[in-house]
Amino acid sequence: MPTIRFTSNIQRHVSCPTREVEGTTVREALARYFAANEAARGYVLDDQGRVRRHMAIFVDGQQLRDRVTLSDALAENAVVDLIQALSGG
Repeated sequence: MPTIRFTSNIQRHVSCPTREVEGTTVREALARYFAANEAARGYVLDDQGRVRRHMAIFVDGQQLRDRVTLSDALAENAVVDLIQALSGG
């Protein structure tokens, strides 16, 4: 099963422990994770279900390609990392 992990800086704002969940796409895996953690959903996704601008998602070390529908495929043992994106100048 894919593993969903959040960085410690996100965990300071919302409880989101590492979990293994079922899913063949990022959308499916996150939906299963968020079913048990609605607060984390609101921190990561906007009201249309898209990744918020201040968030970044990596699948097995590669940045998520589809930030709108989250259709990136997941291998059976994929690791999905959610991090707070940095910006500035």
